Amino acid sequence: MANAGGVIEKLHGVDVADPYRWLEDGDAPAAQAWVDEQNARTRAVLDALPGRAAIMRRLGELLEIGRVGTAKPSKGRSFYTSREGMQNQSVLYVRDGAADADRVLIDPNDLAADGTVSLDWWFPSRDGARVAYGLSKDGTEESTLYVRDVMTGVDLPDRIERTRYAAVSWMPDGTAFYYTRYPAVGSVPKEDENYFRHVFLHVLGTDSASDPRVFGEGRDKEDWPEVTVSPDGRWLMMVVKQGWSRSDVYLKDLATDGPFVPVVEHIDAMHDPIIRADALYIRTNQQAPRYRVLKVDPRAPSITNWTEIVPEGEEVLRKFSVAGDKVVGLYAHNALSWIRIFDPDGRPLHQVDLPAVDSVDGLATRWYEMDLDTYKRELSQQAKAGLDPATYDVEHVQYVSKDGTSIGMFLVHAKGLVRDGDNPLLLLGYGGFNVAMRLFGASWFVFLERGGVIALPNLRGGGEHGEAWHKAGMLENKQNVFDDVIAAAEWLIAERYTSAGRMAIQGWSNGGLLVGAALTQRPDLFRAAICQVPLLDMLRYHRFRIGKLWIPEYGDPDDPEAFGWLHAYSPYHKVEDGTPYPATLITAAASDSRVDPMHARKMTARLQAATTGEGPILMRLETQAGHGPGKPRVKMLDEMTDIWSFLFWQLGVSVN
Repeated sequence: MANAGGVIEKLHGVDVADPYRWLEDGDAPAAQAWVDEQNARTRAVLDALPGRAAIMRRLGELLEIGRVGTAKPSKGRSFYTSREGMQNQSVLYVRDGAADADRVLIDPNDLAADGTVSLDWWFPSRDGARVAYGLSKDGTEESTLYVRDVMTGVDLPDRIERTRYAAVSWMPDGTAFYYTRYPAVGSVPKEDENYFRHVFLHVLGTDSASDPRVFGEGRDKEDWPEVTVSPDGRWLMMVVKQGWSRSDVYLKDLATDGPFVPVVEHIDAMHDPIIRADALYIRTNQQAPRYRVLKVDPRAPSITNWTEIVPEGEEVLRKFSVAGDKVVGLYAHNALSWIRIFDPDGRPLHQVDLPAVDSVDGLATRWYEMDLDTYKRELSQQAKAGLDPATYDVEHVQYVSKDGTSIGMFLVHAKGLVRDGDNPLLLLGYGGFNVAMRLFGASWFVFLERGGVIALPNLRGGGEHGEAWHKAGMLENKQNVFDDVIAAAEWLIAERYTSAGRMAIQGWSNGGLLVGAALTQRPDLFRAAICQVPLLDMLRYHRFRIGKLWIPEYGDPDDPEAFGWLHAYSPYHKVEDGTPYPATLITAAASDSRVDPMHARKMTARLQAATTGEGPILMRLETQAGHGPGKPRVKMLDEMTDIWSFLFWQLGVSVN
């Protein structure tokens, strides 16, 4: 059965073996039987591990730590999400005024007893009277759009399907909005149903089936348009992303119902615009890898009329906003972040230095409100953490990668760590899609409390140092990312933070690809690997789910040149028989609408057949769960318990 359905095919003149092609179809009876066997084996191993109950108990306590999202103000009201205690999903709250108590507006926990309905996104109307929001089930992220009246808490009759990852922008009077939607099922070939994202206009109270399409017709199916209406309702702006290193911008004057006018197109750079009544502000890396801000007259948006108001600096301009008559920029460099405030013409007015915890993207525990006239800030909301950060150290170190590039890395551990080469260590990584890795996980403390070390290198391919850093780890340069994480492991061993026998590597999605590449290129460096919702067959990734959207980042396997890059590192194809691979836990989710679980199935089978290592190769396929967003607390707890129990076992960490 192991080799049934395997193939060897010639691709661009190269014979490529694919012995587990039969595992691509997850609905086939043979594949389902195989998955059932794998899950049973995994449960038999993990459920029997000592200390599992204690690990789950501590993780349950850590998951009770709250999470507060950033607020969106609208006409005196503030909207924000928060998850507290035992709640499975985050709840949307509204604060009607500064002195008013917060109240629940949308609670997805009431919609499914098992917590498998999630709030995917939400957009308040400009008058704060309504909220358009998306719900999906089982982690699919296949959202349905609803509209809720903020005062009554009752939904309007309007309901729109196929609004995955929707962008929504309201007209000023709150009676209509522009939004993105995918084709109705059956209206295009099945393989195209996750493409052809177009922009429509919906008037409240009308049938969405009759909504006019206003943008997207005739464009490439992989284009990713986002829509914004200016606050005064005059300008309709489209930003069309083509991968993670290019975006075009178009404007339409709604007052004259004129055509869309290109502001910028066919330029290989990112353009992140904000439209106001009399000006368009653009954050861009065009001729500025660390980003700058331009000001454009929307009535004459030709590139020849652009004015630079905030030049590129030594630090990366990570985000920016326009609040009233101020331009606000969030800057970052290594471990530090700060906010700079400018006037409309770019003259510096004020700098806000942030405490270290607030420079960590992904940990939203509090948010502030600032008066932009006095620069006074007040704590508006804070989650209950229940942890003492004073007992831990956070280091930021530099090491040298294979080609001589200096790479930064965060290290987290208890104070007084002894560098004797015998500490259990978890190396985390991502390295792609212009994502700056400053994540923090509450579950880490179950490991840190027992002497563990967390290492998070800022690999090339990410956005930590601007677009040049991103491009140094994409397409033909992707091997740099794997070299960077391998060099991190070697440095950690050389500096006696750990040893190969006590180090594990973990990554998810694109980071799962990183783990797959690291364990196939240097299996000797790791005792264990956690490979979550990964891409691993890089010669066929574009044929499944939304894989074609990632071609600008990885390359097209159907192109001979890109095939050469991809075949050189594709983890599934680099597995060699008779190799002692690390103990590996590969996770996937049946409802994952981004990365097809076929990657996990095929890689698990290939590693199991090839390894001579002592540790097991296990696969964990979750049901009623997707790529990660929307996963309920109860499922997160189960998955984290499995992962940490596996790591404690392999790294020799005592639960007591």
